[in-house]
Amino acid sequence: MRILHTSDWHLGRMLEGRSRIEEQIKFIDELCQIVEDERVDLVLIAGDIFDTVNPPAIAEELFYDALNRLTSGGRRGVVAIAGNHDNPERLCAASPLAGRQGITLYGFPKDVLQPSFSGHSNNNKVVRRAAGQGWVELHLPECSDPVVLALLPYPSESRLNEVLNSSLDEETLRQDYSKRVQELLALFSKPFRPDTVNLAMSHLFVRGGMQSESERPIQLGSAPTVEAEAMPGCAQYVALGHLHRAQVVKGSPVPTRYSGSPLAYSFSETGYAKSVILIEGFPGQPVATREIFLSSGYPLVKWKAKEGLAQVQQWIDEGKDEQAWIDLEVHVTNVLNSQDIHGLRRQRERLINIRPVFPEMEQITLEARSKLPLDELFRRFYQEKTGGAEPDQELVSMFLTLIDADKNEDKGSCSKDQNIEERVGYEISLRGSTVKAMTDREGAETA
Repeated sequence: MRILHTSDWHLGRMLEGRSRIEEQIKFIDELCQIVEDERVDLVLIAGDIFDTVNPPAIAEELFYDALNRLTSGGRRGVVAIAGNHDNPERLCAASPLAGRQGITLYGFPKDVLQPSFSGHSNNNKVVRRAAGQGWVELHLPECSDPVVLALLPYPSESRLNEVLNSSLDEETLRQDYSKRVQELLALFSKPFRPDTVNLAMSHLFVRGGMQSESERPIQLGSAPTVEAEAMPGCAQYVALGHLHRAQVVKGSPVPTRYSGSPLAYSFSETGYAKSVILIEGFPGQPVATREIFLSSGYPLVKWKAKEGLAQVQQWIDEGKDEQAWIDLEVHVTNVLNSQDIHGLRRQRERLINIRPVFPEMEQITLEARSKLPLDELFRRFYQEKTGGAEPDQELVSMFLTLIDADKNEDKGSCSKDQNIEERVGYEISLRGSTVKAMTDREGAETA
């Protein structure tokens, strides 16, 4: 039996307001070609099919088109579960029709699946021979052996309709949550048999997994991490969704992988290889896995133009990273005007962010490393710009307010020095015109 594992399509997602639907259409085309070329019998989609619980119409149309093409008239199995970005009820709305085409859509962790109608059993189509709460047995036309899947869609407390622990202690809550997930996976794995290919699929965060900035938490109720040991030891393979970097889960008792997202959805994923996982399985034997790399998405790259706008123009003229989405950091001596910005974007439509870096930032960066308080850093910067004048307290407070607004959004794990450097550097580069106005007595009111 040949199985393809994919997840985290995030259909309808944008990049800084720019549509990615063109790339998502190309991904679906590439995926459909892969399943044909590799003679895949079963496709597993491990959650986050959509980017929001209320996806745009074009995203839903693309999903249903993908299902129709992947199942090939009911001759190939497709199983999809809800992730934290999906609306479970909306995802499963088409289940009565989908089931007749070999498609299983599963929304809430405790939903009960039903076998296929006996009148629709057909040797040339996928048949759901048996099913129940959290599991399904499929017979695939090209396979002599059936497959049993244990399914656990995104298991937040609200979707489980359970309060796992009333304690406010994070570690206690995490342990109880991990234990409950382990219990559910073990329960849903009970129908596994020696004569079937036994697989599990879920959408959750296994402790120790490598995250990226594009995984935005959307949940009601707590959903902390799960221990790798919670994976069902009787499964031959566990297909996971949620983390956007393709990776093997270390410490699991069985082969467990995240397939990752098919496209890079933030610049924190620059350089990530995107892929799907092909699994070959037989009853009672270890599975063989192979990573198949994707080429449909445009790369996300970062440009750092230390020689200024002339260097950026040179790269554009040379056709550097012509098909990429670009995050630009450019060293300048003056604030970029709207004409400069529009001129660059007219030449390169996928130029997303343009961040100016001013010479004084280098001095501020050096001072930041000395761990000076932020208000003192600003006072020194102000004195340098005004020839020694002292800023009044209202002006200092205004700057610190701007810094705090960005600090509240910073959930990263960088060191203290890095945080200071990033907050000051980012604030001044992003609000260069504002800071310059703040240092100009005539423009203080505008600032």
